Amino acid sequence: MDQTRIATKCLHAGYVPGNGEPRNIPIVQSTTFRYATGEQMGALFDLEASGYFYTRLQNPTNDRVAAKICALEGGTAAMLTASGQAASFYAIFNIVSCGEHVVCSSSIYGGTYNLFAVTMKRMGISFTFVDPACTPQELDYAFRPETRAVFGETIANPALTVLDIEKFAQAAHAHGVPLIVDNTFATPVNCRPFAWGADIVTHSTTKYMDGHANAVGGAIVDSGRFDWTRYPDKFPGLCTPDESYHGVTYTERFGLEGAYITKATAQLMRDLGSIPSPQNAYYLNIGLETLPLRMARHCSNAQAAAEFLQQHPKVAWVRYPGLPGDACHALAEKYLPQGSCGVVSFGVQGGREAASRFMAGLELASIATHVADAKTCVLHPASTTHRQMSDGELSAAGVAPDLVRLSVGIEDPADILADLERALGGV
Repeated sequence: MDQTRIATKCLHAGYVPGNGEPRNIPIVQSTTFRYATGEQMGALFDLEASGYFYTRLQNPTNDRVAAKICALEGGTAAMLTASGQAASFYAIFNIVSCGEHVVCSSSIYGGTYNLFAVTMKRMGISFTFVDPACTPQELDYAFRPETRAVFGETIANPALTVLDIEKFAQAAHAHGVPLIVDNTFATPVNCRPFAWGADIVTHSTTKYMDGHANAVGGAIVDSGRFDWTRYPDKFPGLCTPDESYHGVTYTERFGLEGAYITKATAQLMRDLGSIPSPQNAYYLNIGLETLPLRMARHCSNAQAAAEFLQQHPKVAWVRYPGLPGDACHALAEKYLPQGSCGVVSFGVQGGREAASRFMAGLELASIATHVADAKTCVLHPASTTHRQMSDGELSAAGVAPDLVRLSVGIEDPADILADLERALGGV
């Protein structure tokens, strides 16, 4: 399976049925699992044996779907979470503690910004937000002795800036910390951040991976390449004994390939929950099977929509990495040569009020907080997903007050363009 191409992995990775077993990943809808002796279950609690005892930590359905996503990203271990927000939180909190620091691209999803700048700040973890277009010298200046990670989004939601993964990876590794990349918009079909130096990848599987707005979820994938043991003082949680598991040291017991995800499961999922239901994991797997087909259609439809909007007299500006004149086009050519995503950001002539009239005039597309599923939808981020941010913070995140986020679906492209034309005609 390691040598198969990604479209084949989307169908077959993570689960190989035996003779007479279900062809599809079965839903194990059970909270608990039976064992013959207490000693067998005790070995699971001590991390001395593999298996399942309580679905709040792990479940066979979830683990098989996580294994598929791990294969798609080219990682060594992965886990599912109940949402993309949970994935972002766990990815950071697994290695960053009170009094420590993270360098983060300023161009990220508003909900993630709020998680980092407000909620995790209350936990004593500080973040420095840097312009993704900063120079290597400016990026280097953002690090502190207490920095423990770097975070960014492959394609930022909704600014659509493309992260220079190599630049951020080089800076992170020069300071002895990992680079965590949210790969939600690109998906592993269009970008595999590990190939460019990233160490950990997160996803809101709610978006393209599920693809049908059926199930909220998230995922974390570890490349298995970052050597935590080189920096035991920075990452004691991975490199020193965990007394809550009778002194197990994760890097010694599970190696670089499994230490990070095992710790996140054994500690964070144990204590905080946030595990998806097996039913939601099953829905996610159905979406994964058609991910390459849908991403190709999303990208071609979005390219057509971006080109249409770019030449329309009632559109002030358009941002889409696939446009030759886009500020991130060169980075997209490097990191996303097969296409970026199905989201287009643009401004309507006349600002916020004109944007509201435009959205109200749409018939095919719906106004929804969601993004990146099969049906076309729109949103005005400054008054919804990013409304907690000041004008200065909005500017740093690349979110203009008049920005309209158009999530282009997989409908017939002629119908999508006709809907845009009709709505703009009413502005």
